[in-house]
Parts: sequence; C-alpha cells; structure tokens
Amino acid sequence: MPALANSAVIAVIGSGAMGAGIAQVAAAAGFPVKLYDTRPEAVAKALADIGANYLLLVEKGRMSGADAAAAGARLQAAETLADVADAALVVEAIVESLDVKRALFAELEGRVSDACILATNTSSISVTAIAAQLRLPQRLVGMHFFNPVPRMALVEVISGLATSPAVAATVFATAAVWGKKPVHAKSTPGFIVNRVARPFYAEALRLLTEQAGNVATLDAVMREAGGFRMGPFELMDLIGHDVNFAVTQSVFAAYFNDPRFTPSVLQQELVSAGYLGRKSGRGFYHYKDGAPAAQPDTEGHQPQPEFIRYGDAVGARMPGADALAARLIQAGIKIGPALNSSQCGDAPAFYCNGAAVHLTDGRSATARALANHVSDTVLFDLACDYARATRIALTCADQCNPAAYNAVVGLFQAAGFAVSRLDDVPGLAVMRTVAMLANEAADVVYQGVCTAPAVDTAMLAGVNYPRGPLAWADAVGLHQIVNVLTNLAASYGEDRYRVSPLLRRKFANGVSFHA
Repeated sequence: MPALANSAVIAVIGSGAMGAGIAQVAAAAGFPVKLYDTRPEAVAKALADIGANYLLLVEKGRMSGADAAAAGARLQAAETLADVADAALVVEAIVESLDVKRALFAELEGRVSDACILATNTSSISVTAIAAQLRLPQRLVGMHFFNPVPRMALVEVISGLATSPAVAATVFATAAVWGKKPVHAKSTPGFIVNRVARPFYAEALRLLTEQAGNVATLDAVMREAGGFRMGPFELMDLIGHDVNFAVTQSVFAAYFNDPRFTPSVLQQELVSAGYLGRKSGRGFYHYKDGAPAAQPDTEGHQPQPEFIRYGDAVGARMPGADALAARLIQAGIKIGPALNSSQCGDAPAFYCNGAAVHLTDGRSATARALANHVSDTVLFDLACDYARATRIALTCADQCNPAAYNAVVGLFQAAGFAVSRLDDVPGLAVMRTVAMLANEAADVVYQGVCTAPAVDTAMLAGVNYPRGPLAWADAVGLHQIVNVLTNLAASYGEDRYRVSPLLRRKFANGVSFHA
C-alpha cells in the first residue's frame, strides 16, 4: 500500500514529549499537522519548542531556513477534537491507560471520517484491547515511536487482531516517508523492543546480585567489550528505575509469570528507596554535585608472556579468532603449534604458561576445570569485535594458580585490552547477555510477532545495539549460543535459560537466521 499523500492532514493528540516529537517529524516531512491537547497552554508551548528545534537544525546545517519556515507553517493548534475532523491519520500520544485511550478513540470515531486511520503510540497496552470497543476496530493500529522521536529512527507498526493489513501497510509506508525505519509486529506484550531488551537489564541485575562485579565494572565490560553505547546500569538510571521496573513487571505479568522475565528484587529495592536514577539524583550511581565518578575495576600490569600455544578451538569454533590472534601477534607474542582435542579434552582457545584459556561456554571456570582435569583454567568473555574492543572480562577457576591467571592477564594486556576480573559466574557478562538477547529474539520470530530482519532492525534502530541479536548469533555461531544457554540452564537449574525451539532448529539444520 502507498503512503498517505503529503496533503493528508495528520492529527496528533497529546502535546507532551512524544506527541510534540511526532508532530515535529510529520510536519518536517511535508504533512499538515494539527496538534491537540486538553490543555491549550501545553499545545502553545509544544509548538514554540518545535519551532526552536527547527531553528537548531538550521544552525547545525541539517535543515534549510526555508524548509524550517515551511514546516513551522504546516503546524497548527486544534482547539477542540472537532477541529481534527478532516484528518486522514490521528496519532494518539496520551497517558498509558486503557480506559482513557478507549474513551478518546470512541470520541474520535464520532468526529473523523470512516476512512481516517486511528493510531496509538502505546508502548505497553494491547492494541487489540484498545480497538475492541470501536465501531470500526480494523482501522486502529499501533504506531509506537521511541523517545526522542526526532532522533530515534524506529517505529513499531503494531497490528491487533482486528487491524486491517491495508491500514498497517499504509502506516508503515507513511512512517518511511517521514524518514523512520518502520517494522511490522503483532500486538503481543512488549511488542518487539520492550520484550527483546529485557535480558539486557535482567542478566546485569543477576550478575550484580551474584557479586560478579560492581556496577561500574559491569557497565564498562558491556560498553568496551560488548560494544553497547551504554552499560545496563547507567541506562536503567537514565530511563528511571520506576519506569524500567514497571515495564519488567508488566511483561512478566502479561506472560503469566514466565521465569524468563522475572523482575529483580534488587531493582525493587531501589524503587522502594526512591533511588530512581538520574531524575532523583541517585540510582546505581550518584548524580549529586561533587559525587566522585565510579571507576571500573581494572587489573594491574602483569608481564607479557613470550609464548602461547593454540588449542584446536581457535579458528574452527571460536568467534573472532583471527582478530584476537592478530592482536597477539602484533604484540610480539610467539605462537606455537596447536594441541588437538585428543590431548587436552575440552580444547581451549590457547595455552598460556600452563593455563588453559577458553572462551566462556556458559559453565563456570571451576566447573570446566573439574570436567577437564585442568586446575589452571581461565575464561574470557565475548567481545562484539575483538579487533577493536578495549576491555575484556576474565575469570578463573577457584583452584587456578594465581601465577597462571596473571600470565593470562599479561597476555591480554599486551594485546591492548584493559582487563576486568569478574567472579566465577557462568557465562560471564557479554556472552550470557548476547545469548539471552538472541534467544528472546528467536522466540519473537518463532511466535510470529515479526520477522528475523524486523527484530534486528528494531533493536538496532530502537535501542542502538551494536548488532541485531540474531545477526550477532549468526556471527558467534548458533552452536555456541545453544551451548551457552544449555550450560546456563544446567548451572542454574532454571527454565529461564531454556533454548528457543527455533534456535535449536536452526542450529540442527545448520542454517543461520540471515542465510
């Protein structure tokens, strides 16, 4: 279906940050926009703010003065709902209340033509439920923008059970004309992003609860090794723990207490204390003036080992092997011939001063050392890009000789990594998080919520992940992801880490998600 013509009137109901952002984007794309709010003064402020934003874009060279003036001229206030009667698309961006939204759309049905598309910007309420009492439920669709709307590219186009495919297609095409990256999704709890993103927070909270490392260290590992723009704790502080915890509770309840979405007691404590993050001055971090910046734990300098030997896992099974090897060689480390698995059981990536050094596979180093009968076992974490990562997380078996561990620290330091030691938790930080993100993304596809390309687009454009979770799983290797999840499930004895049937099927067939 084609997009709405740029002569079509767009009505936006609600002039808060989301509504004003939607109005700004639509007007800049060439559409006449009417902005309505029950508070006329709020509309006046929103229109003034939008005008100021256009001028700022002009100053930055992102918009011409003529285009800014034209976009501003396309914006007008609607004094009453009757003023939006000529709208071709109404986008609602009001309070997250099912009853309030239903009442608004019921009133709108009596104001606009039957051809008008009704869209809700809800982030959590069922589109099916919002539409259920309408005379024409097929014309209501979810149009979920992300904040701040002018900067965030993603729009989730959500179809409820009654939504017409033609309506969803028109909204999809219109969002693309507005310069957005739309994706189709079914109306299920959390839609795509708010569902798939849960493990990013949940695994970090569990790692902190298990004392794997402090918040600054875990955040640094996720940024500097995982490639995420923000660590999970600083991101939760930015979002607000009241908001983040409420979304987790909502998704958990909506999926009938599926353990995969279990909320964190630790985050509940923060909310109870009023430690909501940046907006309250304290969350996981302190934001008051004069508060010292928290620093990650980083291992002190260790001597560079002269010689290592590869295990047969390198190249054949380990993601990023070539990039990691190149950094080691550049550091002047001599690499001897590989040992095969018949000589060493569970083949490590390499040996360093007697230590067997493995990429984490979801087991603890202590358990792996016991299984392999190699006391000096050291594990390293996944990195998004071993060629560019500036930090790596290590852990070692409880029975590991400190000298053997320190030799491995010196090895990674020589290759240019800052080294953070985590306690011996299964799966370390980046690997277990990526595995769980990929697992949830696979289930979203398996359950028909959206396609594999859509879920990767959503996570890239909606929350700025360094890779789409399914593309990341392909790069790491589906065998590796399945193995990590299986070992995590065995380590914890919890259904939380069960492997998605689609992930298992892809692995069994030797087919990637983006083949």
